[in-house]
Amino acid sequence: LMFALSLLLGTTITITSNHWIMAWAGLEINTLSILPLIAKSHHPRAIEAATKYFMTQATASALVLFSSMTNAWHTGQWDITQMTHTTSCLILTSAIAMKLGMVPFHFWFPEVLQGSPIITGLILSTIMKLPPIALLYMTSHSLNPTLLTLMAIMSAALGGWMGLNQTQIRKILAFSSISHLGWMAIIIPFSPKLTMLNFYLYVLMTSAIFLTMNTVKVLKLSTLMTSWTKAPALNTMLLLTLLSLAGLPPLTGFLPKWLIIQELTKQNMAPTAIIISLLSLLGLFFYLRLAYCATITLPPHTTNHMKQWHTYKPTSTLIAISIVMSIMLLPISPMVPTIL
Repeated sequence: LMFALSLLLGTTITITSNHWIMAWAGLEINTLSILPLIAKSHHPRAIEAATKYFMTQATASALVLFSSMTNAWHTGQWDITQMTHTTSCLILTSAIAMKLGMVPFHFWFPEVLQGSPIITGLILSTIMKLPPIALLYMTSHSLNPTLLTLMAIMSAALGGWMGLNQTQIRKILAFSSISHLGWMAIIIPFSPKLTMLNFYLYVLMTSAIFLTMNTVKVLKLSTLMTSWTKAPALNTMLLLTLLSLAGLPPLTGFLPKWLIIQELTKQNMAPTAIIISLLSLLGLFFYLRLAYCATITLPPHTTNHMKQWHTYKPTSTLIAISIVMSIMLLPISPMVPTIL
């Protein structure tokens, strides 16, 4: 409870601060409070994940501090929104990319997620991404659009490409997170609010998937194949949530992709929009693979597989709400332009 509260405290400090030192302090509190949650199981892999996480986050925090100090040295400003020095902006972009796990600083993220328990993995994929995204949002007007576009396309490409041959569900979700970060980064110089909308919907859909995996206690594709006997209705909903995360039209996940492609076209970046849309097809392949394993297939030799017992425990309200919202929010799209 103490670590969870300090995690919320760190996130709140970073999001609400105007001064770079406060934002940095919030990021540090966040990092230190998540470490025990990663290493909780005392498994060598968990300890390794915690060490990797600490090293990358410490480096990224040092870079954030360095970029803000360089900016203050040249302009006399410690305000987050007054990031005007070019070199500082470039260093800050790389620091936040390292915090988020964007390409080319993505190597730590799948490993850390794989070594963490499912609920810690959920926190790493959602709440821990909020402070860096908030910093990006506040400094979006002064960041370099070319660099961000390049990193975004590389993230979408590598996130889709490296997730293709994975069998561990947490690693697949890590690569899915990397490719979604690509979509968020590509639009932040032009429409920061759209990035935030994309982030909120991504958090919603990922939470639904992680919570479902936690309920049916599934960690890899081979166990996912036999899990449908445990909670058939939940697995059917998992199919729809995965397709929503892939961004297929009648579902919620299509909304941010549609708006981002529209905005990129308005900015005369149609070729970029086409490239990133084609790269999201790579992700669609492994979401379909997950969906196929979850509901459509039976294992080939049923005698060799232990069938799971059907659980009659009611599904938690939180999972029900997040799944329904992950599937059915597309009709609100006419409201979105009024918010943005």
